[in-house]
Amino acid sequence: MKEPLIYELSVTGREGVKPPALDVPESDLPQELLRDDLPLPEVSEVDVIRHFHHLSHKNFSVDSVMYPLGSCTMKYNPKVNEVAARLPGFTGIHPMQDEETVQGALYIMHTLQEDIKAIGGFAGVTLQPAAGAHGELTGVLIMRKYHLDRGDTKRDTILIPDSAHGTNPASSSMSGLHVVQLPSDARGNVDLDELRKVANDRVVGLMLTNPNTLGLFDEHVEEIAEIVHGCGGLLYGDGANMNALMGIMRPGDLGIDVMHFNLHKTFSTPHGGGGPGSGPVGVAEHLVDFLPGPIVTIDPALSEEELPYYTLKMPAKSIGRVKSFWGHFGVIVRAYTYIHMLGTAGLRRAAEHAVLNANYMLSRLRDVYPLPYDRICKHEFVLEGHLPDAPDVHALDIAKRLIDYGVHPPTNYFPLIVHEALMIEPTETESKQAMDYYCDVLLKIAEEAKTDPQLLHDAPHETPVRRLDEVKAARKPHLRYEH
Repeated sequence: MKEPLIYELSVTGREGVKPPALDVPESDLPQELLRDDLPLPEVSEVDVIRHFHHLSHKNFSVDSVMYPLGSCTMKYNPKVNEVAARLPGFTGIHPMQDEETVQGALYIMHTLQEDIKAIGGFAGVTLQPAAGAHGELTGVLIMRKYHLDRGDTKRDTILIPDSAHGTNPASSSMSGLHVVQLPSDARGNVDLDELRKVANDRVVGLMLTNPNTLGLFDEHVEEIAEIVHGCGGLLYGDGANMNALMGIMRPGDLGIDVMHFNLHKTFSTPHGGGGPGSGPVGVAEHLVDFLPGPIVTIDPALSEEELPYYTLKMPAKSIGRVKSFWGHFGVIVRAYTYIHMLGTAGLRRAAEHAVLNANYMLSRLRDVYPLPYDRICKHEFVLEGHLPDAPDVHALDIAKRLIDYGVHPPTNYFPLIVHEALMIEPTETESKQAMDYYCDVLLKIAEEAKTDPQLLHDAPHETPVRRLDEVKAARKPHLRYEH
């Protein structure tokens, strides 16, 4: 039986909430805010609760199902992070308070800066950027200012491999730099011969995603650093895939000069729906003075024995602020909690299990779904969603059919260098049972593609609405209820 929607439960005069008595003078609403064509339902409180609870069960979330979005690291967010971020001492403060009244908050920020420095192998860190792409832009601006400060004004080019994250070219273009794309070689690494051809005195730097969007660790990373540094450029590391590396390898030790971290990916704070995010940037010693500020530092003059005094300081040659106040402080608290709950050994185990899980799923699927690069993967892997025995079935059909089995589809059609790409990242938080179910479903869909391809073309079958025009749904959403 179809469950009635909230508009169908409306009864004239029914009230779901009684507002408190006014403590300001009563006034009429402006007529322009009143719409006769917008009939609001008159329902009880329990009707409202049941309505939204029912809607919530129609959504996918990492709390309800496996969410293997490749390149996005949608892992489970421990609820202790939320408890910490909601402590009154954090939620009740204001960024314009005097610093002596918020020493606890500054301690959290300073400690997280030191944690990220240690994890990444960097000399300095800013917590200001509000997301990963914002961190990319910040890093590129730092690199550009570094060259300008040295009087090297002719550098205007950024090199970006075709296996990089899709936001890298946009971040570079926003900073006014010219983007040159580098191809991958037959093993999914940056093509060193092509890199040598374009490494010249106009290069600001190279933006390297490693592991890259194929889920592969670049076997030539040290040679890449040598070539880029050899022409006077800087090496940027896209840290969005640190979930495969934390506690195992420090990018700064391999010659990375500047790198952003995604606190909402690697360090387990909520992710999706446009935020919140956080994209701290770590830099090598020669770039510390160019970091955006303010940075939390210890003031020796005001510190007491075993009681440091924390203060905010702007670096000497800073590119300036990139975010108001202190960045996304709630996300910072969540990341601090996650790191200190796990500790050094726990972070390493998380990365090891992320890599183990991805390779386990790859081993189960590789004989059915084409594998474009036959190598051990890191935290994610890319298959082709185009089966030889079902030429009319595409990656989108497979993804839509997955919804019928109650699991979230992987990333589709990215990276662009893989035909009909299905990009899968199980993360370290998924059990073998969850991964086996997901693999079983994908294998069953492969059989369906051969025996009944129309079943996939018409999917999903079990959702309130069928296959949507996703671009139109995003740009011209139909949000109004109609009988």
